[in-house]
Amino acid sequence: MVNKTRLVALYVSLFVINFFCTTRLPEDSLFLATDFTAENLFSQNIEGPAFDKNGQLFVVNYLRDGTIGKVHRDGSCELFIELPAGSIANSIQFDSKGNMLLADFPQHNVLKVNMPEGKVSVFCHDKRFNQPNDLCINSKDQVFASDPKWSDGSGQLWRVEPDGRAVLLESGMGSTNGVEISPDEKRLYVNESIQRRVWQYDLDAAGNVSNKRLLIEFPDHGLDGMKCDRSGNLYITRWGQGNGGCRIAARHVAARNHLERKKMQQFGVWRKRRTNGIRYFARPESDGKISQRYTGKTYTLN
Repeated sequence: MVNKTRLVALYVSLFVINFFCTTRLPEDSLFLATDFTAENLFSQNIEGPAFDKNGQLFVVNYLRDGTIGKVHRDGSCELFIELPAGSIANSIQFDSKGNMLLADFPQHNVLKVNMPEGKVSVFCHDKRFNQPNDLCINSKDQVFASDPKWSDGSGQLWRVEPDGRAVLLESGMGSTNGVEISPDEKRLYVNESIQRRVWQYDLDAAGNVSNKRLLIEFPDHGLDGMKCDRSGNLYITRWGQGNGGCRIAARHVAARNHLERKKMQQFGVWRKRRTNGIRYFARPESDGKISQRYTGKTYTLN
């Protein structure tokens, strides 16, 4: 299985649980919640937490739009970089060389930040972009980007090659938002935020998509970011739900080579957007444990 360092979390990693929680939760307790950062440290556009290869957490729009912040294990934060004038990031990913990639929606770019120096350059710009929103990346450093046009509820799906070349995979979609690759890199998931649909594609070794089919359609609330865990479970953020909840959508079963739908369960983590801080949730597994691996380290809630 590739990409074993893929995050289980959306919008903040579950690794912080190890520092605050050491006892097993009651069986009837769905969530353990606490604020991780102080309030009002980020703008209302707080988005895209991601870890670098050293386990350092970065989050966009620290103090104001157009910045990247570093979040430390004790919840303290500091400014990492200012983006070029007019640029605002919405998603963070790291490539195999450790470079930070950012979806810069106002300027229709994918930016590259050389680490650890913080030098910013344009990795990909295409006049056909609406406003790149969310990113995911495979082991070949191919980047997949959602590209919504909020004014009319439409959207596109892109692949950006390691040389910065943009390839349009699909147009005429709904408001594309969350995008994620399965751990075996054989499936790509894309959701449409306004239409509340989650699409599943087959993904070949060259990064081409095919066999599009509907995975899930929700009756209410909007959709946002998505993440797969190492077992292939897909976690979908649903905004407007009133509790920042996430849903576990499906589990990839390698032996059957397909996705079987599971009963919807709330799970996960989310940004505490009203007060512009970070909050996380955790749902225990049946054995009362939550395990998260990142950059070769594992943290477990017992």
